[in-house]
Amino acid sequence: MPQSASQIQVIAGTGIPLVGNDIDTDRIIPARFLKCITFDGLGEQVFADDRAALEGHHPFDQPQYRGASILVVNRNFGCGSSREHAPQAIVRWGIQALVGESFAEIFFGNCVAIGIPCLTATTEVVTELQAALIANPSSPFTVALDKLQVQFGEVTRPISMPAGARQALLSGSWDACGQLVANAPAIQATAAKLAYLAW
Repeated sequence: MPQSASQIQVIAGTGIPLVGNDIDTDRIIPARFLKCITFDGLGEQVFADDRAALEGHHPFDQPQYRGASILVVNRNFGCGSSREHAPQAIVRWGIQALVGESFAEIFFGNCVAIGIPCLTATTEVVTELQAALIANPSSPFTVALDKLQVQFGEVTRPISMPAGARQALLSGSWDACGQLVANAPAIQATAAKLAYLAW
């Protein structure tokens, strides 16, 4: 059965490794960029200070990772402040899924709320994936929420995700606005039966 626009079952493309523990939201999107009225343009500023410090050697600046859709990170990614700009900036750069050792709870929730899966794997698997991406950045990379597997080239490894968040992504129920639009007739029918809405 084909997935709807809101259902997220498989993300395929190429990957990008970002090595390091405790990468916080201020590093993902520095505070000076939080003054924006919309999230448009945040992708250009993702990891702005880290990228400037590394003078073109940050993975998000390296040409072999341009167009990557899956970010592979280490432990406690997205810690720090609860700014929703962090996942928004990552998405607007082009990332559609993250695989890591662990994620900060609020960052994880903010990602799921915009349809971005954050899946976990063991330290050994994450290290293996990052090394493989460094060695062969153009190799196909697939994250399958339905099978809870990540595949890189010929290698398949297990990944995990909390059941509630995974089911929300698989079913499309993560998309609150989409759910409202899809159920508009039922909402209108219920509203018509409410006495306090009759004038």
